[in-house]
Amino acid sequence: MNRMLSPLAPFAAASVILLSAVPAHAADLPKELTTAITHAGMAAGSSDLKMVQTHLHHVVNCLVGPAGAGFDAGQANPCKDQGAGAIPDAPADKQMILKTALASAQGGIAETDVAKAKATAAEVQAIIKKAE
Repeated sequence: MNRMLSPLAPFAAASVILLSAVPAHAADLPKELTTAITHAGMAAGSSDLKMVQTHLHHVVNCLVGPAGAGFDAGQANPCKDQGAGAIPDAPADKQMILKTALASAQGGIAETDVAKAKATAAEVQAIIKKAE
């Protein structure tokens, strides 16, 4: 049996291939940065060490993304569905800035003095703003 295909058949097949290559949640680096900046600010403004550390964990999760080293699944990920993480989603020239912010945030999480942790959180916020 000789079937005649629509002249649009090759285009339909190509569109299916192209659409399947698009990630379900495209990266939104500006949103990831804004969210990380917001949580760094919340950490800096928190009155107790536990809340400073909690918000810094959120910053780390936003920076590295769910597949990144340092991601803590036991903490909230306020950047869920915004991308793969600010560091993997950022262009190379901004990744170094964000890696500096990551190291500072991790240092703030380890800090046991609330005033020092809050100061570190404010530094983290300022560093991330440089990547906007």
